[in-house]
Amino acid sequence: MSTLSEELSWRGFVNQYTFSELSAIDEPRTLYWGVDPSANSMTIGNLAAAMLVRHFIDHGHKVILLVGGATGMIGDPDGKKQERDLKSLDEIAANKEALAKQYKTIFAGKDFEIVDNYDWFKDMGYLEFLRDVGKHTSITQMLDREFVQNRIGEGGSGISYAEFSYSLIQGYDFLHLYREKGATLQLAGADQWGNSITGVSLIRRLEGAEAHVFTAPLIVNKQTGVKFGKSEDGAVWLDPEQTSPYKFYQFWLNVDDETAEDLIKIYTLLGREDIESIINEHRKSPQNRTLQQKLAFEVTTLVHGERSAYGAKDASAILFGRAKINDFSDYKYISKELLDTLEAEIPTVHISKPTTLEAALLEIDVIYVLKETGLTTSTNEAFRLIKSGAITVDGEKITENRKVSGPSLITKGKKYHALVR
Repeated sequence: MSTLSEELSWRGFVNQYTFSELSAIDEPRTLYWGVDPSANSMTIGNLAAAMLVRHFIDHGHKVILLVGGATGMIGDPDGKKQERDLKSLDEIAANKEALAKQYKTIFAGKDFEIVDNYDWFKDMGYLEFLRDVGKHTSITQMLDREFVQNRIGEGGSGISYAEFSYSLIQGYDFLHLYREKGATLQLAGADQWGNSITGVSLIRRLEGAEAHVFTAPLIVNKQTGVKFGKSEDGAVWLDPEQTSPYKFYQFWLNVDDETAEDLIKIYTLLGREDIESIINEHRKSPQNRTLQQKLAFEVTTLVHGERSAYGAKDASAILFGRAKINDFSDYKYISKELLDTLEAEIPTVHISKPTTLEAALLEIDVIYVLKETGLTTSTNEAFRLIKSGAITVDGEKITENRKVSGPSLITKGKKYHALVR
C-alpha cells in the first residue's frame, strides 16, 4: 500500500501545505474539515475536498467534520465581489442538518465526529473575542488578502466589518479544536488558504504549538478554464432534489477525455491499477467513452447509492437510443429506480390512473400519450407524425395509431420522449 503522500501526489490532490516536507502527512494526526451552511447541499466542488478527507481517514487520521453554524451567519467573503445576503437562523439550521446528512452519506462506514462551531461561539461575548482573538491577529496581514484589496480598491463594492472578520472566526475554530480535540491539521480547498493560515497563527501565538494546513487545488475544466462544478444549469449539487441522480450522472458522462482522466483519480476510490487500466482501455477506443461511464457510475454510487446509479445509467442508455426499455426487464419486471428516474426526466402518463375520461375510454393509445405529454399539440399532428414514421414505441417505428401498455417509451424523432407506466 502506498503512503498517503504518495497517494495524494498521484491523484493530484496536492496544492499548498505548511509542512516542511509532504511526507509529514504520513504520520496520523487529528484534523478537521468544514463546510458553511450557505446552502442546503454541498456541490461537487465540496465533494473534491471530501474525497481528500476520505484518503486521510483511510490512512489512519482522526477526522472532525465541521458544519459552520457560526461562520454561516456571516458568510465567507473570499472570492465574492459583493456582500452576501444574510441567511435567516431557520435557514441556517435547516442547512446544517442537510449538510450533516450528506457527511454521513459520503463518509458512511468511516470513523468521524461532526461538530458545529455555533456551539462554541454562541456564548462568547464581543469583548472576550476581541481580547482573546482580535488582539493576536494582525490587521496588516488581513488587509493584504487579495479579495480585501479587490473589495476596498477603486471600483470595489466595499466590505463590511462582519465579512472582514470572517477569517478570525474561522481561525478561532482551529484554535478551539486544537484545545478541545487535539486537532493539529486543517484540510481545505485552495481558496481557503488565507482563512486557514489565520488558525495556524493563533495556535502558534497563543499555545506555542505547531499546527498545519493542507489544501487541495481547485478543480478546473481544462477545456474551458472554468472552475469545475458548474454546468449549463448552474452548480452541480449533491442533493437529488436540486440535481437529480440522472442529471448528476449525465454531468460526469459529458466530461471531456482529458479532464476525465484527472477526475477519476480525484472523485473515485478506485485503485491505481484499476484507474490506469480504464484510462488505457479508453484511449484505445475513446468513442466508447469507457472512462466517462465508469467515472459517472462510481461518483453517482458514492453520492446517491448503487440502485440510483444503475437507474441513471440504464435511463441514459434508453433515452440516448443505446437500449430499449424492455432490455432491462427481469421476467417482465423493470426496476422502480429505472422507472422513477425516467419519470423524473420526461413527461409521463400513468396507465393505471387515467387523468381524464377520454384516457379511460381510449385505454391509453399512442395519440393520447403524444397529446397528454405535450409531444404534439393536436390529434392531426399526432396522426401525421405517426404516418410519417417519426414516432417509435420502445424503439420500433409505428405507422398507425395503436394502444400501449406500461412500461413503454414513446419517442418523437430522437430527442423527445414520453413514458407510460
